[in-house]
Amino acid sequence: MSSRLRIVLLGYIVRCPVGGMAWSHLMYMLGLQGLGHDAWFLEDSGDSIYACYDPATYQTGPDPSAGLTFAKDAFDRLGMGGRWAYHDALANNWHGPAGARMIDILKTADMVINMAGVNMVRPWIEKVPVRAFVDQDPVFTQVRHLTDTAAMDRARQHNAFFTFGENFGRNGSSIPDDGLAWQPTRHPIPLDQWPMQPPAPDGAYTTVMQWQSYPPMEYGGRRFGTKAATLLDFIDLPGRVHGPFEIAMGGTGYPEDRFLNAGWRLVSAAEKSVDPWVYRDYIRASKGEFAAAKHGYVVTNSGWFSERSACYLASGRPVVVQDTGIAPAIATQSGVLTFTDRAGAAAAVRDVNADYSRHAEAARAVAESQFDARLVLASLIERSFVRRGENR
Repeated sequence: MSSRLRIVLLGYIVRCPVGGMAWSHLMYMLGLQGLGHDAWFLEDSGDSIYACYDPATYQTGPDPSAGLTFAKDAFDRLGMGGRWAYHDALANNWHGPAGARMIDILKTADMVINMAGVNMVRPWIEKVPVRAFVDQDPVFTQVRHLTDTAAMDRARQHNAFFTFGENFGRNGSSIPDDGLAWQPTRHPIPLDQWPMQPPAPDGAYTTVMQWQSYPPMEYGGRRFGTKAATLLDFIDLPGRVHGPFEIAMGGTGYPEDRFLNAGWRLVSAAEKSVDPWVYRDYIRASKGEFAAAKHGYVVTNSGWFSERSACYLASGRPVVVQDTGIAPAIATQSGVLTFTDRAGAAAAVRDVNADYSRHAEAARAVAESQFDARLVLASLIERSFVRRGENR
């Protein structure tokens, strides 16, 4: 779309004030502004008293105070200080600099983009002409829709559908079909926020992850697991090839002793994600990324690729990632290397180690050609207006 649009991003920062999660939404805002659109951010508490997570206490509850402080700092530092609002449905209150006028802003909005569908489509959103749902968690999103009527009803309040599962309905993918007209997309990266860094050959292969975000899901006689079901297959990697290898681990229940005995370094994901800038610095200080993918992404040949991995690429950090059927344009064998088994994982790391500078330069090139926010978001917006409401 060549015209300037008013677009409201429905996101998830106040309720989960951690660096990686925040970047995921802030990059959409920066990308929309970079295209010249009139972009605003709105977050809704939902109706649960456990809406808000406080990283300082590791507790959830109704109080958004920690998240509001976090959001203010993030938006201010990125020059978007007046462009966000938080609707606290439990207290029937609005927060943030745009809170008092967000309903009026929505009256003239051309489009909303609901990240992961995690925001309620309240009456003031229903009349926005284009309501796009961006699925960041393919397979699991579709299973929820197929097994939870309320979740499907919320999804059907949108009229354009995009998924990071780029193989949905093609390329041999077996993502369960929930009947929505999913179109492929990938995460937009505002490249100026993730500039190419000098190579870091003495750093570690790192990643930031949650051990188990939710229990495995089942549908149609199939089981779809999380990273807890895949990463242990590669636990002996430090004994096979030089890294070093480090995980910023979140969550509980992971076998810490097994990782440490196998040669992994473990650090706190909470500490490395205390704000967007600490998270970004952690990625920049890395040699590259080594990461397994959720079991569900792998067994369905989903075509999923992480926004976190895209940030490594933009910083000039090669990534070695478990294959989910990602597009050949991404898995170039230079900068992005995929593996399916332990031998392949070790071989990929050896390849990067043997010619690190070439892989570092290729990583940035992949980010520029495949994840540039200007390209990704222009395509998403154009297709939203062309194909809205087209369910199969």
